[in-house]
Amino acid sequence: MLIRYIMSAVFLLFNMLSAPWSTSALAQDVPDDTLATAQKIFNRKDNWVEQQLGQMTLSEKIGQMLIAHSPAKFQSADNREYRKLYDLISKGKVGGVMFLKGNTYEAAVLANRFQLIAPRPLLISADMEKGLAMRIDGATEFAPNMALSATGNSGLVYSMAEVIAREAKALGIHQSYAPNVDLNTNPLNPVINTRSYGDNIPLTIEMAKAFIDGLQSKRIIATAKHFPGHGDVTVDSHVNLPVLQADKKRLEAIELRPFKAAIDHGVMSVMIGHLAVPEITGNLTPATLSWRIVTKLLRKELDFEGLIITDALNMKALYQNYTLEDISLRAVEAGNDLLLFSPDPELTHSTILSAVKNGKLSEKQIDKSVRRILLAKRWLGLDSNRLVNLNSIPRQVSIRSHRELAETIAYSSITVVRDKNKSLPVRRQGNMLHIILENKKHSLSGETFSKKLLHAFGTRTIRIGVGANSLDYRNAADKAKHASAVIISTYVEVLTGAKSMELSDRQQDFVNMLARDFPSSRQLLMISFGTPYLINQFPDIPAYICTYSSSELSEDAVIRLLKGKIKSAAKLPVSLTAITP
Repeated sequence: MLIRYIMSAVFLLFNMLSAPWSTSALAQDVPDDTLATAQKIFNRKDNWVEQQLGQMTLSEKIGQMLIAHSPAKFQSADNREYRKLYDLISKGKVGGVMFLKGNTYEAAVLANRFQLIAPRPLLISADMEKGLAMRIDGATEFAPNMALSATGNSGLVYSMAEVIAREAKALGIHQSYAPNVDLNTNPLNPVINTRSYGDNIPLTIEMAKAFIDGLQSKRIIATAKHFPGHGDVTVDSHVNLPVLQADKKRLEAIELRPFKAAIDHGVMSVMIGHLAVPEITGNLTPATLSWRIVTKLLRKELDFEGLIITDALNMKALYQNYTLEDISLRAVEAGNDLLLFSPDPELTHSTILSAVKNGKLSEKQIDKSVRRILLAKRWLGLDSNRLVNLNSIPRQVSIRSHRELAETIAYSSITVVRDKNKSLPVRRQGNMLHIILENKKHSLSGETFSKKLLHAFGTRTIRIGVGANSLDYRNAADKAKHASAVIISTYVEVLTGAKSMELSDRQQDFVNMLARDFPSSRQLLMISFGTPYLINQFPDIPAYICTYSSSELSEDAVIRLLKGKIKSAAKLPVSLTAITP
């Protein structure tokens, strides 16, 4: 592995000496406008931008609008997928790359390698809602948005976003697909849920502004998503097309308010969600492909001057009625500047190119989008330097201060939603039982927490999964009946393709029976390492704690809380019932 890194570094140094820089005497120092509004940045006249635009072929202009995808890990030169991406980048048929799973050094090496072969600077991006660790191993992992809102501390949000920006820049990443400003007004939402700051509009706006400032103060593009609001749905857009039943009055009162606040605050990018809003469009056209939503509502009515980007174009929500060619053409017609993660970038490129040549799309519209993209790259300083120093990574990524901040957030966000019988702190006593409940098959959720509980309290652990049979339930009931204390841990989290954010009926019946029959003199607690809404299913549970996450830091916070070493000051940032206008 070390030899591979050394060889990559030598390769990069060799190529830097003859790098095909597109800068010239026209490239001035980047103005000190780090926190300038998008309106100011994207309305600027810039010589470098105009020079680049004037030199581009139509093919290259269209390429600037396409963000391809790549794993952020080593790929050999003869790897088929890498070869395809290499050709697209070197020919200017894509203008950016979104990193998927990988690790720190290999992500940085790839970023440099891609930048060296690109005719013009690439916009490199990643989904970093909870930090770069969402995609890159070795980076700092933070709690999800809902946990941050539970702390009530926007200063922590700002600091977290600053850390994310520093780590991203160290690896050559320039745009974060965050913050998520969807209001989670539906407790059964399987795709947003804890990714949201909650359903409190002023609190969401405060947290989102802090996140935007933290990123953009370090020259990382923030992206408010998923416009016009993905919070009041019960379908995961990775799997099917969600439908938001909201008219214009409802949107203006609820969903659009965090987006409007983010736009007014200067967010540089907005991502369109794959959901239908029939009260606005008159049909089930996904918002991503709708001119009424992208251009009329976002660009014109909300006066957004920045970059508009689609959600990933590989998601199944789009493919019920459309082919990739339809999606590619309609996304540009709708007014999107950047098309993210086409499953076939070559086909998307050729479709748009043909549409312009045939008069279905105007080159003037393409020019407007490309000008915005180049202005963003200019603001990022990519016109003067597109490479990163691999030697700086150990001083920038997952350093002690970053990890300590993540720990502070985890400890500050743990929320005691209910404690009727004053069960906290927990007394260590004989015959304590830990029951794991989860809604996933073949999962190892709770393994590390079980070991921590064993060490702290001497608990035994049993697991009741979705496939548990009658004998399993009878065995669990018998053990609970004779236990001096019972701790139930649940692992119901937002996962791609999740169809439900609830436990099964049988699991619910078991817990409710246990809660009704359990003596109040003994301690019974439930801990949600995920969604806070599970308490709706268990009205009789006497003690309920939520961490919003199943990370090891969240587990450590629970252990400290149970032992009385920390106290909870966090507040639940959501109501437990659906919000109505």
